[in-house]
Amino acid sequence: MSIISLKDVTFGYSDKEVLSGVSFDIDEPGFISIIGPNGVGKSTLIKLIDGIIKPTSGSIEICDRPLEEYTLKELSKVVGYVPVMASDFNVMSVLDTVLIGRYSHQRWRTTPQDIAVAVKALKAMEIDDLIDRDFNALSAGQRQKVSISRGLVQESKILMLDEPTANLDIRHQLYVSEFLRKLSDRTGMTCFTVSHDLNLAAKYATKVIVLQRPGKIYAIGDPRDVITERMIHDVYDVDCDIVDDHGTPHVILQGVLEESR
Repeated sequence: MSIISLKDVTFGYSDKEVLSGVSFDIDEPGFISIIGPNGVGKSTLIKLIDGIIKPTSGSIEICDRPLEEYTLKELSKVVGYVPVMASDFNVMSVLDTVLIGRYSHQRWRTTPQDIAVAVKALKAMEIDDLIDRDFNALSAGQRQKVSISRGLVQESKILMLDEPTANLDIRHQLYVSEFLRKLSDRTGMTCFTVSHDLNLAAKYATKVIVLQRPGKIYAIGDPRDVITERMIHDVYDVDCDIVDDHGTPHVILQGVLEESR
């Protein structure tokens, strides 16, 4: 069974094409990192898979079923979505904010099981002490972890996270990345993350998708095969050295290429 299949997917805003002819298949669960420079359609790609926006052309299948055949509630049970930054206008408590993610599981009211799942997610993100705090009173990093918690409580087969380590300090960048990788390994959940940190992608991803301008796939595969000096030269216009870090590539940046200045 194919978990996700894209065939010649194109998307654009008005007269600007953001993604162009994107095709790939994900047949096995894993922790998948989408990387590439600004403006190549990374966030657009995960919004397409989550059904937030519709492709201009091409097809998307989730679990061997065309995306357009899912109802909103059906899709939310299969695909969860965590935006890069939660809204600044949320006046609810942390617990109530996370419980929004239980929408697809709820019937008439919140159950003790819903609350237990929410508390478990908050503990996993090490913020259960904030459970009664107002969301608006939190720091940017705390809000980010609440947003991830809200995605986790959906208990979906696929979780799409747009820069989940944004606004987090170094410790929590590592913690969240390692947590998501272990979650994928343990449960069979497929986690997609948009990332600007090549070394986090190299260290934790089972597969890397590289997008380059103008919204095309440059490469897809194992980080050891994909994160190379040539890729970073071609995609980012940056010179670097790649060293081995216990079996994974580690990027040491040297500088912007002279011809791209």
